[in-house]
Amino acid sequence: MSTIIPQADSEINSVRTDVITRNNHYVPRLYLKHFASESGYLYRYRILVPSPTVADWKRVNIGGVGYQSHLYTRALSHGDSDEIEQWLNRDFETPAASSICKAINDERLEKEDYRLLVRFLAAQIVRTPAFMIENLPRWQNQAEKQLQELSQIVRERLERAHATGEVIESEPASNAEYYPLRVTREPSLDGKSVLLKTETVVGRGTWIYAMRHLLTNTLDRLSDHKWVILSAENDLPWFTTDDPVVRLNFRNSSDYDFKGGWGVPKTNIFLPLSPKHLLFTQVGEKTYQRGEVLPRHQAIMLRRMIAEHAHRYIFSPSKDSTIPHHRPRVVDAQAVRNESEQWQRWHEQQSVAERELAG
Repeated sequence: MSTIIPQADSEINSVRTDVITRNNHYVPRLYLKHFASESGYLYRYRILVPSPTVADWKRVNIGGVGYQSHLYTRALSHGDSDEIEQWLNRDFETPAASSICKAINDERLEKEDYRLLVRFLAAQIVRTPAFMIENLPRWQNQAEKQLQELSQIVRERLERAHATGEVIESEPASNAEYYPLRVTREPSLDGKSVLLKTETVVGRGTWIYAMRHLLTNTLDRLSDHKWVILSAENDLPWFTTDDPVVRLNFRNSSDYDFKGGWGVPKTNIFLPLSPKHLLFTQVGEKTYQRGEVLPRHQAIMLRRMIAEHAHRYIFSPSKDSTIPHHRPRVVDAQAVRNESEQWQRWHEQQSVAERELAG
């Protein structure tokens, strides 16, 4: 599945008691505002366009980009829930807001500030459509194997309990309530055995489970690294994207990939915080000092990596003439239509599948 971000509407993303949050910002506005003017505008570069006549850059408001309708909404038996959007806001965005401001104002950062910055960065890795799209084929391939393993475990426990009289007690796994799974028992015709049936749906629910798992069970790996805030020369400002955290395995300028792991030695992980500030680590290495200005050739290389890693959009405080060279646009009207239609159907399709499984 591919994706595109719909145009802005006037709805404000807010917490209400009677209506759930509809527009889920996978690139938070509290982050984007640091790349915008005082009036809240920045420039958006589209990577996939329907026509070559579309302008390279468009001036947009930070509230009208980086979101998708019902991206994280959970379809429960009693109705829709925006608990994931609220969880991301409460536990990762809001706590980091002050630390981001301190970093870009060159104020002293305490250990707790770095912890909050890294938590924010981790959430930005897993909450984007690009992360879901990248991992969906792997989740689909794993699903059948996982169901077979689960069925075997359940069968063995039931057989052992039947033979020994053991009482089976529930042992809920971490975040198990978010995994889209149903196990049912169907008696055989002779009444002497039962058929165990396990079912899952690979989609939004799987993604939400992965987010919960990674942000609660493996986050400490990122916090253990040595993080610094880096600068660049004035004519090489940082920009950001709709997939802003780069996990770079770099061997040379023609041999690299963006599949770096959170704990893989020498992986470069970085997130632009403002046009002047970049949160950076190289796993297992001590490389730079805070505030250090990167050598020009390295800053140019990192800017290129940020652009190449973008999914569909690049956001910049100005019409940066270097970005079209780093990331030329793709003109494909059919692809634009297909993606728009997929996102329009996203919530309905995912909700139907999730409620069928829950039923």
